[in-house]
Amino acid sequence: MTSPQYYPVIIIGAGQAGLSMAALLQTAQVDYLIIGKERRVGDQWRERYDSLRLFTPRWMNCLPGQTVPPDRDPAGYPHKDEVADALEAYAHEQQLNVQLDTGVVRLALSEQDSAAGRYIVETTRGAFLTSQLVIATGPFQQPFIPDLAANLSPEVYQVHTATYRNPSQLQEGPVLVVGCGNSGAQIAVELAEQHTGDVHLSVSEKPLIVPQNILGKSIFWWFKVLGVYKAHIDTALGRRLSRRGDPVIGKELKAHLRSGKVKLHPRTLATDGGTVRFADGEEIKVRNLVWGTGFVSDYSWLQVPGVLAEDGRPLHRRGVTNAPGIYFLGLPWQHNRASALIGGVSGDAHYLLSHLLSHFPEANRDVSLA
Repeated sequence: MTSPQYYPVIIIGAGQAGLSMAALLQTAQVDYLIIGKERRVGDQWRERYDSLRLFTPRWMNCLPGQTVPPDRDPAGYPHKDEVADALEAYAHEQQLNVQLDTGVVRLALSEQDSAAGRYIVETTRGAFLTSQLVIATGPFQQPFIPDLAANLSPEVYQVHTATYRNPSQLQEGPVLVVGCGNSGAQIAVELAEQHTGDVHLSVSEKPLIVPQNILGKSIFWWFKVLGVYKAHIDTALGRRLSRRGDPVIGKELKAHLRSGKVKLHPRTLATDGGTVRFADGEEIKVRNLVWGTGFVSDYSWLQVPGVLAEDGRPLHRRGVTNAPGIYFLGLPWQHNRASALIGGVSGDAHYLLSHLLSHFPEANRDVSLA
């Protein structure tokens, strides 16, 4: 049997967080391997719904050492395929060591190398050993669909935002979007403009809708200037913002709500056949239902004690766990609102780099990637 190959650092996840961490390690001259389950770098963006555009302008979507291409408007909002291609190009340009099409099956302390503090990473393409491991799988892991979905008739077409692509998937007739995060809001707007049936939107609480631009500047520019963008979670502002959740960005949904093209309802309480009942007692008949109910973490492969809470949430302090050598990167509010954004993850990556380099005295500490 072939012995597992050893890498000083293994990064699980080939999205923006994993690529950012790898670029810093490469500059520091620390050997590493990125493991990604996708076929191509950027597929996590390519596989989102067709019309998706980011709410952050291009100047906010650069990884360490990356700049906006000269033929692109830095203040423009990129399509999801442009983002995917930019991530793939970054991996090639930086010559990052990425192994794709590889799923992680199990991560545990190596029994044979436990004295050395090594972990074994079992994958669909063999096993690896490491002493330092960065989990950069991101927040969008397992689509969450409420149990009441099971009470809907098979004649009702159901789709989660993770697998929704465009209105052509839907049947004729009324559609309900459950959940008003930015994806749910964008999809409701698209359906109001392109779907032939009535469009309904169910929310747990009235959405906070903010404009994408104010006085010619992206709202994220204002967030940065006002300190909102980097208010860390231990501050009063950070705690308040993290509890409130993200606002819905863009004026389109508000316009459709005012015109009646999108009909707003309170929380969905029950389903029965083709009928949906809301918290105010109102009922509607639907032919389609789009679940914009978010995602849940899936760390079933992570079998290292003390890294996860009983409910499966990562236990960490700005990505640093109590398990020696195990870190998280790219989590929402890992440190601040920027933590899960493409251009914001590098701040946490630099922070983790300072911890990682303490294990590699021979590493280059002059890491200047911005």
